[in-house]
Amino acid sequence: MAKQKRGKQSFVPEIPPVITAWASVAGKKESEGPLGHSFDIARTDTYFGQKTWEQAEKRMQQMALDTLVQKAGLSLENLDLVCSGDLLNQCISSSFPLRNTGIPHIGLYGACSTMAESLMLAAMAVGGGYADRVAAMTSSHFASSERQYRFPLGYGGQRTPTAQWTVTGSGAVLVCSEGKGPRIESATVGTVTDLGITDANNMGAAMAPAALATIKAHFDDLHTGPEDYDRIVTGDLGQFGKEMLLALARNEGLNLGGKLEDCGTLIFDRNKQDVHSGGSGCGCSAITLCAEFLPKLRTGKLKKILFCGTGALLSPTSTQQGLPIPGVCHAVCITGGI
Repeated sequence: MAKQKRGKQSFVPEIPPVITAWASVAGKKESEGPLGHSFDIARTDTYFGQKTWEQAEKRMQQMALDTLVQKAGLSLENLDLVCSGDLLNQCISSSFPLRNTGIPHIGLYGACSTMAESLMLAAMAVGGGYADRVAAMTSSHFASSERQYRFPLGYGGQRTPTAQWTVTGSGAVLVCSEGKGPRIESATVGTVTDLGITDANNMGAAMAPAALATIKAHFDDLHTGPEDYDRIVTGDLGQFGKEMLLALARNEGLNLGGKLEDCGTLIFDRNKQDVHSGGSGCGCSAITLCAEFLPKLRTGKLKKILFCGTGALLSPTSTQQGLPIPGVCHAVCITGGI
């Protein structure tokens, strides 16, 4: 019998796992944005001392993981498991940093929902008694993402108003069976939603319906509503996708106004930085969670948030073949703690 399951898609751990530490690594553009003062590490070098952008992204995850265990007062050997993923083919940014470390690893792909996905699976492992210390981690890099998904940077392609800027950053969170810090109270596993959006420069539109589906499922499964949360935080819908989510929710009789925040609209200053609809990428929600929301939960400025990572499940091949872009969203309820 699934004792921790609630409704169709959600679960509530009997003993809420604790987020005891977190770490964030950011690039130049991100450090110049509104959250620049809050990142653990910020670098102006796009390559992070490496030869290629892909190796730079690998280096970011290494730095995030090393900073995480240092802040927790642990060593890598103390980790029971690492759940991590990224946007690159075969998730090389996640697997390469863990080579020959001896740390058990579960590789993930949830596109930009990966931070929420890794947090959710870490909570399952810890809440189910399978591990005591699990690192949840992800990353993205503007240049490596552009090379894989769109045009070479030297091409100088024009961006549409709905396009978003992939964040260069990596975030890591330590989920433990005991300790002090914010707690993971519940989570909702998302379903894949496809409304036929084919424009790869409008991923907010592809992800917004998935976000609404998961938020509604979370409310239904756990008998809660927007009034039960200080913030409902979506992962990188951008300005256009955020407005679309608000409109879709209103059509369903659900008022998210005053509660909804989007990591893609928080990470950059759209008036001063040329990012069009806002930020995107796995690193967007990861470093925004670590720099903005977890500290506020720890200090009591926020008491409860619903962190909803959103992902557009496209690939270069599917885009080239003109296929629609499915979306997914996973939601993690995090409460404050000391």
